[in-house]
Amino acid sequence: MPSVIIYGGRGALGAAAVSLFKQRSWHVISIDFSANPDADANVTVLPASAAQSLSEQGLQIIKGVESALGGSKTDAILCVAGGWQGGNAASNKFLDSADASIKQSVNSSLIAANVAAHHLCPNGLLAFTGAVPALDGGTPAMVGYGMAKAAVHHLVASLALPKSGVDSARVVGILPVTLDTPANRAAMPAADHSSWTPLSEVAEMLFRWSSGQTPCESGRLYKIITTEGTTRFE
Repeated sequence: MPSVIIYGGRGALGAAAVSLFKQRSWHVISIDFSANPDADANVTVLPASAAQSLSEQGLQIIKGVESALGGSKTDAILCVAGGWQGGNAASNKFLDSADASIKQSVNSSLIAANVAAHHLCPNGLLAFTGAVPALDGGTPAMVGYGMAKAAVHHLVASLALPKSGVDSARVVGILPVTLDTPANRAAMPAADHSSWTPLSEVAEMLFRWSSGQTPCESGRLYKIITTEGTTRFE
C-alpha cells in the first residue's frame, strides 16, 4: 500500500488531502498539533508553549515518523502547514506575526525536508506551500508572511538541485492565491468566491502528482489560479 505524510494534516487543506488519500486507499500519516482521526497514524507536535527549538521539534517529529513508518519509506511528503499573518514594520505585533510566519511556514518546511532526506522513496514527491504574492516584488502589508513564503520558494529551488540531500525526489511548490476555506469565507463574506480555489482541486492535484498519474517538474513553483470557478496550475 502506498503511503503519504501530510504535514499540517489537521488544517483545512491538510484535512482535505488526508480525506482524499484515504479514499484512494493510501496509508496516511498526519503531522500537526492535534491528531486527525481520519489518518492511519498521527505525529502530534508539541504546542508553542513548549518552547521547543527547531532542532528539538524536528527530532521529535522524525522519531514519530520513524515509528509510524515502521522501517518503511513513504511515497510522498506534503507540507501544507502554515497560516496567514498580516502586519507591516510599524505594526504593534509585527515581530510576533513574523515569528509566527517563520515557525508555521519555514520551520515546518525545513523539518519536512529533513524527514524526506531519511524517509522518502526515490522519485517520491516532496511538496511545499508558497504564495503568489511572495513571487513578485514585496509584500508591505504582510512583511513577515511574505518573507517566510519567499524562503519556502528558495527551499524548493535548492532541494531540486544535485547534492541537496533529497535530489532523488520530485520537489515542487504550490502557490495558491486564496483557498476556499470556512475561515476565509467567514473573514471575507462579500468577496468573489468564484476566484477562490476549492480545497478538493488542490488535494486532487497533489494526489495525481504523488501517484504519478500527472507529471510534475521538479523545482517548479506552481501557481494555482482560479477564474470563474475553473482552476489551473501554471
